[in-house]
Amino acid sequence: MQVAATQPGITAQAAAAACAAAVAHAEQNGWKINVAVVDRGGNLMAFLRMPGAFIHSIDIAIDKAYTAASFGFPTKAWMGAIGHDDGMKFGFSAQPRLIVFGGGLPVGEGDWLGGIGVSGASEAEDEACARAGLAAIGLA
Repeated sequence: MQVAATQPGITAQAAAAACAAAVAHAEQNGWKINVAVVDRGGNLMAFLRMPGAFIHSIDIAIDKAYTAASFGFPTKAWMGAIGHDDGMKFGFSAQPRLIVFGGGLPVGEGDWLGGIGVSGASEAEDEACARAGLAAIGLA
């Protein structure tokens, strides 16, 4: 007998809606952002880039979403979790795709579904856009 394991996930429709809501929030405030949503495995589910948003922020947004999905907590919480341990600061910050500043949030709580990452505005503005994306899909 085969047993199928299922893992909760975010739908393509929810990922797209979260990106659209994050962009709408940025537009209302005059910011230009890139926003990405990934599933629990870090696979890109949706991405939007506003015209004029920084090109380099494309990868940063995706990596913020990936980091939040990988660990299940906001990217800005990394430095607090590491504390004053310089070895951990240097070790973790040297890891590819790991972002240790704000703008990435897990999608869902507890058994999270993925991550959302925003880049292009300030750290606080990026996080506000990410929160708007989560609110649009009922996960804020």
